[in-house]
Amino acid sequence: MPLTNQVIILLNEITTQVQNKKALTPQDESLIKEIFNKMLSCGQYYNVEEIESWFENEGTWTHRPTIIRITNMSHYVQSRFDQAPKKLNVIKEPDDCGCH
Repeated sequence: MPLTNQVIILLNEITTQVQNKKALTPQDESLIKEIFNKMLSCGQYYNVEEIESWFENEGTWTHRPTIIRITNMSHYVQSRFDQAPKKLNVIKEPDDCGCH
């Protein structure tokens, strides 16, 4: 499944917010998990392998261990999201969840 434009926009947000691409701080990791959770909460599902490929090809992410760490976080957040009990929601307008 190719990444949607909204997912790519949020991945770019990670790229612009993380200063040191070779060593993630605890704050960076919290931000990254928050962004992946935001994607899923807004209905923007992603393939973890596509996330890894995007970071490998993006250009500023050259440190392989950091790319793997981000990929692992994306998988962790996705797994937690999938396991969380789902509540019934009233259908929302697209920008009600802050996705746009």
